[in-house]
Amino acid sequence: QDADSFVRHISEQYGILMENIVVIAHSVGAVIAASWVHDFAPPIRALVLATPAFRVKLYIPGAIPSLRVLRRIKPKSFITSYVGGSMLTHETAEAANYDRDPLVSRRIAVNILLDLFDTSRRLVADAGAIHTPTLLLAAGKDAVVQSRAQQDFWNGLSSRRKEFVVLEQSRHAIFHDVEKSAALATINRFIERAFQESSTAPSLAEADRKGFTQQEYQRLSNPLPVWSPARWNYAGQKLFLKTVGRLSAGLRLGWGAGFDSGPSLDYVYRNRAEGISPLGRWIDRVYLNSVGWRGIRIRKQHLQQMLGQACATLEAEGRPIHIVDIASGPGRYLLEAIGKLPGQNVRALLRDCHARGLEEGRVIARQLGLRCVRFEIGDAFNRIALGAIQPRATLAIVSGLYELFPSNDRVSESLAGLEDLVEDSGFLIYTNQPWHPQVEFIARVLRNRDGRPWAMRRRTQAEMDHLVGNAGFKKVAMLIDPFGIFTVSLARKSSTRR
Repeated sequence: QDADSFVRHISEQYGILMENIVVIAHSVGAVIAASWVHDFAPPIRALVLATPAFRVKLYIPGAIPSLRVLRRIKPKSFITSYVGGSMLTHETAEAANYDRDPLVSRRIAVNILLDLFDTSRRLVADAGAIHTPTLLLAAGKDAVVQSRAQQDFWNGLSSRRKEFVVLEQSRHAIFHDVEKSAALATINRFIERAFQESSTAPSLAEADRKGFTQQEYQRLSNPLPVWSPARWNYAGQKLFLKTVGRLSAGLRLGWGAGFDSGPSLDYVYRNRAEGISPLGRWIDRVYLNSVGWRGIRIRKQHLQQMLGQACATLEAEGRPIHIVDIASGPGRYLLEAIGKLPGQNVRALLRDCHARGLEEGRVIARQLGLRCVRFEIGDAFNRIALGAIQPRATLAIVSGLYELFPSNDRVSESLAGLEDLVEDSGFLIYTNQPWHPQVEFIARVLRNRDGRPWAMRRRTQAEMDHLVGNAGFKKVAMLIDPFGIFTVSLARKSSTRR
C-alpha cells in the first residue's frame, strides 16, 4: 500500500500517466514491487526486478519453522544478519563501504522476515496474475537468495513480454558489482523497447473462459480420483465438520445456509464464539479464527474506511449521499458505518435476493435507530432493474458478490446496471478475492448457499479492475489485508461517459 501511495503521488504530482511509469526494484524492494503489481494491478509500463529476494538463503535447517515458534513466544524478536559486504559484491571498495556504513543494521525483525517468506511464496505460486512486461535480473553467484524461486516466478508470469537474464559473474548487489554496466544496459534496452510498444493492457474480459484461474476452477470443480490420498483426506475433514463440527454454531449455520451466505457472513462479522458445550465453543473459535474469516473481518474494516472516504468527498462537494448496496445480505457493516456518518443528508437502500438477510438487516437498523435506510428484494444482475432505482446513487456498493460467480458475462451485466444507477462522478465500492490459501479445502469440503461444493474462480485484481473500467469507472484507491486474500477498491464514474 505504501508503494501504491508513493507511485500514485508521483503520477499525480508531476502529471506522469501510470502507463508511462517503469518501476525498477532490487532484492527485498523487488518483492515489494512484485507484490504491489500483483495485488494492486497498477497499469504501469514495465517492471524490472533485480535479484528479487523471493527465497532468502537461511542455511540453517528448519529455520522458518523455528522462527515461527520464536515469533509466537516473543512477538518482537530479532535475529542477526550473516550478510557482509563480500557476500554482496566482488568490488572491494563497495564491500568496504557496506561494512562500515553506520545505517546498515545487522538486526532483522523476525516478523518482517516471515512476512517476506510468506508473501514471496504467494507471489511465486500466483505469478500468473501478473501481465505487466517484466525483466528479471538474477546473479550467477548470489549467496543471499535462491535463484530457483526467481526462475519459478518468471516461468509463471502471464506477461506478454518477459525476460530472464543471468549475470553470471555477479553477486547479489548487481548494481554495485563487476557487471553493473551490463545490468544497466540490459535494463535500458528493455525500457526502450517497452516504450516502443503499445501501452494497452491485454483484455481480461474473457479470463473466465481461458487463463490460469479458469483452469484452476475447472480442476476444483471436478472430483479427485478415488485413488488420490487427498480425496480421502478431504473426505475425513468433511465428515468431522459435518458431525462433531456441528457443535459449533458457526459451522452449523454454514451447513444449513451455506458458508458463503449472508447470514454466515454476518456471524463471522460478529466474531463471538458460540456452540454446544465448551468443545463446541472451542471449535467455533478455531473456525472463526481461520485465515479466510480473519481476512473477511479486515475487509469489513476496509469497506467502512472506503465508505467514509467516499462520503467525505461527496459531502465536501456539496452532493447528497445516496447509498445503494445491490447485494447487502443483512448489511451489518454498512448499517454500523451509516450510524457513524455525520450530517443528515444520507439515504441508503439495501437490496438482496433473499428475504431472510434483509429481515435481519431491518432488525439491526432498528437496534441502531436508523430511519434513513430502506430494504427491498432485488436482483443484482438485472441491469434494467438496477438502472430504474430512484433516486440514483452517488455511492454504490457491491461487496462479496462477484467472487461467488465464475462467469464474467453476469458480472459485466451487473456492472452495466451500476453504470446506469450511479450518477456522473459518483463512486463505486467493489470487493475482490484475488487469492485464497485454502481455495482447494473450501472446494472439496464446504458447501455454498445452493447446497453445492463451494468451488470459486478467483479473479486477479487486474481482471476485476478491467471489468470495472469497461463499465466506465476508474479505480482511485484500494486496500488489501495482510494475507493478500480480499481487496476493497474505490472507483469513480467518469463524468463524460454518458
